Amino acid sequence: MLLNAKPLLPAAALAVAFLCSAAFAQPAASSHIVTSQKLDWSAAAALASEAVRICAAQGYSVTATIVDTSGHEQAVIKDDTVPLQSLSVAYRKAYTAYSYGLAFNKNTTSELIAAGVTGPANGALNTIPEVLFVPGGVTLRRTSDHAILGGLGVSGAPGGDKDEACALHAVEKLRNTFQ
Repeated sequence: MLLNAKPLLPAAALAVAFLCSAAFAQPAASSHIVTSQKLDWSAAAALASEAVRICAAQGYSVTATIVDTSGHEQAVIKDDTVPLQSLSVAYRKAYTAYSYGLAFNKNTTSELIAAGVTGPANGALNTIPEVLFVPGGVTLRRTSDHAILGGLGVSGAPGGDKDEACALHAVEKLRNTFQ
């Protein structure tokens, strides 16, 4: 029986090679594969760490969260004594900065608030659990073409303006990693 199987192995290998080469020969548009750009895990962790470090140097214990282009948490760094709610608030600020920064071409949650981007008059968007129009979120953009890569949210300082200042300073310091 093994003798009969040997001739099939080269034929099977040839069939697999043909199918693989055919798959690579097709144009990307017909491949049904979607790719997205985002920070890699090490850049996301470094950015969140830097935001926490900047706030800590000012005496603020904060949580910093990076969301990627799917809106999911990619990195979360928290100081040792952050309030419990800072975990969810940092995520929501990052999510809002990313999703609404993308939709309305704004760079921070403060810019969104200043532009009156808080949703329809009936407040329907404010009922989405992930959305939080509070200062402290920054839209992450690639340096070369300003493509959106995610969002950074900081929470825990005594005021969203302080959270946002730490986030912005961290982004400016590490911007060269967003190429």
